[in-house]
Amino acid sequence: MISTSNLTLRFGKRALFENVNIKFTPGNCYGLIGANGTGKSTFLKILSGEIEPSDGEVAVTPGERMAILKQNHYEFDEFEVLKTVIMGHARLYRVMEEKDALYAKDDFSDEDGIKVAELEGEFAEMNGWDADTEAARLLMGLGIGEELHGKPMKDLSGNEKVRVLLAQALFGNPDILLLDEPTNHLDVDSIRWLEDFLYDFENTVIVVSHDRHFLNKVCTHIADIDFGKIQLYVGNYDFWQQSSELALKLAKEANKKTEEKMKELQVFIQRFSANASKSRQATSRKKLLEKLTLEDIRPSSRKYPYIAFKSDREAGDQLLAVENIVKTIEGEKVLDRISFRVEKGDKIAFVGPNGLAKTTLFRILTGELEADDGEFKWGVTTSQAYFPKDNSGYFETDLPLVDWLRQFSRDPDETFVRGFLGRMLFSGEESLKAANVLSGGEKVRCMLAKMMLSGANVLLLDEPTNHLDLESITALNNGLIHFDGTILFVSHDHQFVQTIANRIIEITDTGLIDRRVTYDEYLESKKR
Repeated sequence: MISTSNLTLRFGKRALFENVNIKFTPGNCYGLIGANGTGKSTFLKILSGEIEPSDGEVAVTPGERMAILKQNHYEFDEFEVLKTVIMGHARLYRVMEEKDALYAKDDFSDEDGIKVAELEGEFAEMNGWDADTEAARLLMGLGIGEELHGKPMKDLSGNEKVRVLLAQALFGNPDILLLDEPTNHLDVDSIRWLEDFLYDFENTVIVVSHDRHFLNKVCTHIADIDFGKIQLYVGNYDFWQQSSELALKLAKEANKKTEEKMKELQVFIQRFSANASKSRQATSRKKLLEKLTLEDIRPSSRKYPYIAFKSDREAGDQLLAVENIVKTIEGEKVLDRISFRVEKGDKIAFVGPNGLAKTTLFRILTGELEADDGEFKWGVTTSQAYFPKDNSGYFETDLPLVDWLRQFSRDPDETFVRGFLGRMLFSGEESLKAANVLSGGEKVRCMLAKMMLSGANVLLLDEPTNHLDLESITALNNGLIHFDGTILFVSHDHQFVQTIANRIIEITDTGLIDRRVTYDEYLESKKR
């Protein structure tokens, strides 16, 4: 078990957390949620001991082992992949290293023999003989094939390193597991494997994630950070959302009734306080009025951007024809004779393990890249707006945001442009921020504002939910559901794909799988 007692963390005069008392118990998975900047990752660092609180303390049941998903992808570059995973159980790894060093000695003494016997006993108690097998199983489940297990970490791609570090955190059945955005860089199969792993995990899990479907699948509780406090709710993310909205609604309704009663009493008092026969009643009502208080409803710190895409004109039936597109990058053929047609009203999710293939296809369709062979043709009535996976090139300027967005607006009026920025939560001084100092989430919101201004009837979006908080993801999700044009998009967010797509195209090594079904129906057919 892990708990906090009067936990407080201050940065100068600002208190990020204040007097937080919370208990996380075995057998439960806690989803830690809150708006960007409320301190979700910081709270995990306090629990792990990486950051010292200003006041209060963290208590862990003596003898329990904690595992953390490491964020430094270069920390283990000189170690083999399999060893890196086993290092997740620090004591077991030290025993293995000590044991191997003693066995390797040329002058092996009786004392060494006694020490080795002790180490072997401890090694067996920690299931050391199964360590390699368990590490390999975790790696395979997360999509790291056996051919990579003996390689040094520095030879792996960034995405592969993330998966190895996740396997490291899961290794050895830790008593307490802290995971910060564990589904980042995982494909669909790996996310499903992780969901199953955590569903069966019998110890304590605390996880930060922006993936609503993942939180619904694995969480038994939601820990909501708001105004420096953490409120615990039983149930998954959807249950938290529904129950918190209901609680706010009931509180507002109770306040409304109280306000009506107050007005009624005030009218009576004003009317009859000077009337001798009614004065006693007026006095009693005055006492009753003094007892009535409105419940303090504190508005949530969460803010939802307003995202709505409107096309300037309706597209015709001929939208897009793609014929035999071929593209090789650095000697690897990422697209091989890709052909498909897009029809009016299609909302197509492009899926598959090869992220480069999907990004390359989108870059070709938007004119950023040229295909080696094949062709594509957009319908004459179509207009396209593109959200690239890497948007950094758009923000290499110190222009203030209002001038940055003005570049993409047909109406240059500052009030009009500021209105769009306000929708995306850039109001007042925020709209004067320099474009090159924005955070990842702020850049995404600016790109979405740019797309909304375009009036396009076809939207192409490559991983648009990356860097967004849950509130912005929900707003974007709803905006795309209600968009009456055509959408081609890539996303690993299960709920996002399920609620938007009416057609799934998977890019595989051997060609396309193209099905006019929902995402859940597509996954079910893959299972069968």
